[in-house]
Amino acid sequence: MEQHFKDIRENQKASWNKFSPGWKKWDLELHDHMKPAADGIVNLLKPAGSQLILDIAAGTGELGFSIASMLIEGKVIITDLSDEMLNIARENAIRKEISNVEFRACDVCELPFANDTFDAISCRMGFMFFPDMLLAAKEILRVLKPGGKFATTVWSSAEKNFWATAISETISKHMQLSAPAPESPGIFRCSKSGLMTSIFAQTGFKNIIENEITCQLKCGTAEIYWEMMNEIAAPIVAALSKADNAMKERIKKDVYKTINEKYPDGNVILDGSALLIYGEK
Repeated sequence: MEQHFKDIRENQKASWNKFSPGWKKWDLELHDHMKPAADGIVNLLKPAGSQLILDIAAGTGELGFSIASMLIEGKVIITDLSDEMLNIARENAIRKEISNVEFRACDVCELPFANDTFDAISCRMGFMFFPDMLLAAKEILRVLKPGGKFATTVWSSAEKNFWATAISETISKHMQLSAPAPESPGIFRCSKSGLMTSIFAQTGFKNIIENEITCQLKCGTAEIYWEMMNEIAAPIVAALSKADNAMKERIKKDVYKTINEKYPDGNVILDGSALLIYGEK
């Protein structure tokens, strides 16, 4: 892997480690938010029996646990770049009494597994952050068994994901920030329909499909939304760090106004949309 990709990886690892306490705090809400994505992956992979399955960019582990619960004698290898996120996943596995899982900190672009190892591979909301997406796809294909399945989800366009843009677009309205390069890792990097299927096809996957799924982030109030996003979203925190206290307060009030105007009844449930992509080796 090229050096600049390695530099991105190290920065990402530090960031996910830093924000892991927020993901632990909001674990239930985030699980509910991304459950349609997890369900879509599971429905395509159809885990069963004694299969060995790899879950990549697993975060706090919920998708891997759901898959593990469907295996009679099989096992899930749960991986993530962040050691701290995996520590939370280990705690969750113990609490849920799930024993047919293993944990491995590793980079998807350098998977520490032999060729043709896994019956299926899952990746929920991680692909858009991989520094070299084509290399990541090649590694995934390499460790899949012939006929093995891979399913992943990525966020779709910004206009369909108010849960993210309610705060990010408000920040942009108040601050002159440099836009990231379109190809750089980020939440909407894979939002264009057909991009992921093209990567799959270039890699050598077969029977490729892409579907759109909807999801919701249930916050309850604008105050909870603000608190959550400031504890889980590194780009939001990074942008706000460039603002003085007065500017932060103006942005906060504007976010509250945006949320409360859209949800005047006070029941804040923010819309989201994702793409579900599947392929076989």
